Amino acid sequence: MVNDSRLFNASCFALITTAFSFSIRAGILPQLQTELNLTGEEVGVINSMWFYGFPLSMIIGGLVYHSIGPKIIMQFAFFAHFVGIILTIYGGSYIGLLISTFLIGLGNGCTEAACNPLIADTYSGAKMNTMLNRFHMWFPGGIVIGSLLSEFMTTQGFAWQTQIWIILIPTIIYAFLFFGQAFPKPKVEGVTSVGNNLKAMATPLFIFIFICMILTATTEFGPQQWVGLILKSSGAKPMLILALVTGLMAVARFFGGAIIHKFDQTGVLLGSAVLATIGVYLFSTQTGTMAYVAAIFFAMGVAYFWPTMIGFTAERVPLSGALGMSVIGGIGMLSQAFMNPQIGKWLDTAKAEQTAKGLQGEALELAAGQQVLGTLTLFPLVLIVLFAGLYFWQRGKKPVHA
Repeated sequence: MVNDSRLFNASCFALITTAFSFSIRAGILPQLQTELNLTGEEVGVINSMWFYGFPLSMIIGGLVYHSIGPKIIMQFAFFAHFVGIILTIYGGSYIGLLISTFLIGLGNGCTEAACNPLIADTYSGAKMNTMLNRFHMWFPGGIVIGSLLSEFMTTQGFAWQTQIWIILIPTIIYAFLFFGQAFPKPKVEGVTSVGNNLKAMATPLFIFIFICMILTATTEFGPQQWVGLILKSSGAKPMLILALVTGLMAVARFFGGAIIHKFDQTGVLLGSAVLATIGVYLFSTQTGTMAYVAAIFFAMGVAYFWPTMIGFTAERVPLSGALGMSVIGGIGMLSQAFMNPQIGKWLDTAKAEQTAKGLQGEALELAAGQQVLGTLTLFPLVLIVLFAGLYFWQRGKKPVHA
């Protein structure tokens, strides 16, 4: 007997583990850098391991989902999370942090690879979209909780090792909830064949969504990872911006099912692109209090991108199966491992250009940062065009499981 609510709650705690690994590890990096005498480049390489491990295990997990099942994938996720957390605490070296971060990335990817198709097989139609959004709300929601915990523990003088132990709490909870449970069977005939999955993935619609996922992921993660660095010179508080963005995303995703039911997946994606464009543009032109207004537009724009892209793949290209969902999510995350250095290069170039104009100090940092955010505005602008085309392309076509 499949216990739907227990499996869903277990999936949510697994995603909270992912969010904690993202936010708490980010919060302790300054302490780690000082204690282990790491360079900025070494810290960057450590962070990149999270982004490489995530899509690798996500895509492999999608390939083997129907042959070994979500149970074994989540058992490996627990192993990778547990060992990665312990190694972070006791590794005590640059190499140890590289390995531990990669392991945690593998655990995070397995969570996405197993839980997305698990939820898609458990629920149908509007209910599936609702539950996928409520599952994905725990990534921004977990980041808010993890960031606040890390900030509090750091200011209270807790050792960074104590903060890492916190990540074990949701890890152990999801392992307990998954233990001994029956898992849902695939509901689409023929979806267990990798050959059928690959044929479905070779269709124009899947390829279109694949390309769009690179752009949506860059729109979501690009500004989020750099906006704090950029806006620290604008009069806004970066931590408040992060909390506002992730908090609004979590709330928006909780109500995502009703929004998608009203406007359809294609309408939601198009509207999201418009709001995201406004948000990133405001980030690139405004300072002070207006940065918080920009954060509201940005958060409401990017909130539905990730879960709706996954849900769209599940409903509109159903034969792509778990592999299709994993590839869409995997390319979204992998693209950021390549885009982050590129954004960094744009920032270096912008600083050189603004220095040549005679700017210095905070004025230089702000002008260069907003120049980069202006470049990033192009990504959601292109998405408006692409999603408008998708809206008319799919108009009148019913999702398979609607």
